Amino acid sequence: MATINDLVLVHLDHKPAFYARINDINPDVKRGWYQVELLMLTIPPQTLVWTLEETHLKGEEFTMGGRPVKLALIPPKAPPDPSSPSLKGKAKVIPLVRKP
Repeated sequence: MATINDLVLVHLDHKPAFYARINDINPDVKRGWYQVELLMLTIPPQTLVWTLEETHLKGEEFTMGGRPVKLALIPPKAPPDPSSPSLKGKAKVIPLVRKP
């Protein structure tokens, strides 16, 4: 099930439409429903709030205005192993650490 800070691919009319990050999930007045705040990863980024059931966050298709909609969870990838042979001899990312 998708939860806060997860990335999802939103499908409209059975076609991938945009990526979004789930910013917040709050219970709705209606029992079993939630106010889900999505940050659309578009240019410019936009925030929208949809009222969804838990099953919708699990990937079940639903309709909005007669159009089929589906949220597909993008699973997080594990960071690559630094000792991996495919990374030997390649550039290294060094984090910027500010000293107080």
